[in-house]
Amino acid sequence: MDTTPIARRTGPSRRRILGAALALGAVAPLGLARTASAASASVSAGAVPSDGTGSSARLTLPAPTGPFPVGMVPLHLRDESRLDPNARPGRFRELMATVWYPARAADADAYPLAPWMTEGALKAFLDDVGFPIPPALAPLTAGHQSAPVHRTGRPLPVVLYSHGAGSHRADHTIVVQELAAHGFAVVTVDHTHDGITEFPDGTVVTRDAVAPGLYPRDYAADLLFVLERVVDLANGRNPDVDGRALPAGLLGGLDARNVGVSGWSKGGTAAALATVADRRIRAGLAMDGPMESNPALTSDIERPFMLMTADYTRAASPYVETFWGHLRGRRLDVQAIGAVHSSYGDNMTLVPQAGRLLGMTEQQIQARVGTIDPDRGVLIQQAYPRAFFDLHLRNRRCGHLLDGPSKDFPEVVYHP
Repeated sequence: MDTTPIARRTGPSRRRILGAALALGAVAPLGLARTASAASASVSAGAVPSDGTGSSARLTLPAPTGPFPVGMVPLHLRDESRLDPNARPGRFRELMATVWYPARAADADAYPLAPWMTEGALKAFLDDVGFPIPPALAPLTAGHQSAPVHRTGRPLPVVLYSHGAGSHRADHTIVVQELAAHGFAVVTVDHTHDGITEFPDGTVVTRDAVAPGLYPRDYAADLLFVLERVVDLANGRNPDVDGRALPAGLLGGLDARNVGVSGWSKGGTAAALATVADRRIRAGLAMDGPMESNPALTSDIERPFMLMTADYTRAASPYVETFWGHLRGRRLDVQAIGAVHSSYGDNMTLVPQAGRLLGMTEQQIQARVGTIDPDRGVLIQQAYPRAFFDLHLRNRRCGHLLDGPSKDFPEVVYHP
């Protein structure tokens, strides 16, 4: 069956925790207890919390560690080879994507930082979790909107990113902007009708429980379509259907011969399917992907593939074990002890912040993102994908992180 199981947990979901905190719009001092309903009432009454110094405080994302500032630009894409079964009859499939890239240091600060989600998408996110009010202060990313691209005379290797079921393309911004700060171009995509996305005309599309669902194979088709748009950019063609201007240096600045793919949950399964389908993808990475699909993932892959697991380990899932058995190139299976399925992505830092804002105990927070220390979880997500794609897209070895257990990351177990 082509599905992605979702673990059911009691208590408020990670989405509701984030929604409550974003509605309140600030991180309260540690130990301040508020319920979600009190947070909602506070913002509804017009209160704007502060950090105790009189200035407003945001939920924050950790800064990337790379040498380059980060730039980003959204793309509106239309796949005229596919009708969208979830849209009105006769409508082609439309997607929103974002290109993240190293920006030119001399110019980046002149361009504003991008919000974590666009205003309309974030409002839909809040509506979905029961806070139908404008967010006061949402997180900012490290991405400078439309800043010029840092060019060195060599095109940028590319990584495609696929989100999980019901999520959005900003869900792994920590990982994405880390790669961009180290010289990669990363293209993230919203899988329309199976997440939350906002188009340039203000139309917001969310997951529709009544409409036909999207399967991992549909996600993979989106990724392969986006790969063709990477080829367009590499050849100097603007794929944006609205013809909006792109940042200086982006056209002709991507290397379509050095492309990797990554994804979380259903997106991890899609990353595997896309790697099977297109040999132009040189390396794949799945973050806790269930690997359940139809057709089943039984094709051999002779290119490098890495698993970063939590709930969907080879020991726990026959689908993952079967997939592992068909990896004929370099393969790597690592697991962070204490991580759970939702540990991956921005949850690792945003849920603890939001939980403390709402007065949750550490045990309640850990039920959502695992027992792994959040700061360590962030470092693992920054280090391992970068080391993997550095090696297999740029032939650069960043120490011996991929060779086996590392003293720098004792919580990471390597499964042979």
